[in-house]
Amino acid sequence: MTPRRAGEAGFTLLELMISLGLFALIAVAGLALVDSVIGVDGRTEARLDRVADLQRAMVVISSDLDQIAPGPMGGDAAGVRFRRSAPGLGGPAIGVGYRIAGGQLLRVVDGRAQLVLDRVTAARWRYFDGGWLDNWPPAPDRSLDWPRAVVVELQVGGPGGGNLRRIVTLPIPARTT
Repeated sequence: MTPRRAGEAGFTLLELMISLGLFALIAVAGLALVDSVIGVDGRTEARLDRVADLQRAMVVISSDLDQIAPGPMGGDAAGVRFRRSAPGLGGPAIGVGYRIAGGQLLRVVDGRAQLVLDRVTAARWRYFDGGWLDNWPPAPDRSLDWPRAVVVELQVGGPGGGNLRRIVTLPIPARTT
């Protein structure tokens, strides 16, 4: 056996245990950070999906109103109905309407309901004709007239929800004399 020289002493068991404990704390903190980042990523993705749904709904509504076709238009604060140009080239105009049922904004096309947006807690439609009206037409003899603009106000729940408002100006209808 060789005698131990000064300065060659190793770690004691206590020092080794303390260093392992510190390493374990650093590892746990790192894992907690990774878990937090993954959680934030999941919540952000859910919000972005919801925002995409909201934008898609507003585009569908705007597109339908931009394609309004000659014919009667009617509505109240709860929904609207009108005729729009057929998709594609030519073809007869189709009936379109919007309403809320069971927390969903539905688009009704020729009697068939299509889901536009879910988790809708309230909706209000208004019609501009020199002032904002809750019902259209304002008089029975104006059933073929259109308002100058339509506004939809949606109150939506879920991530990325809140209050949405879209104003769509309508074209001036052609008058037949």
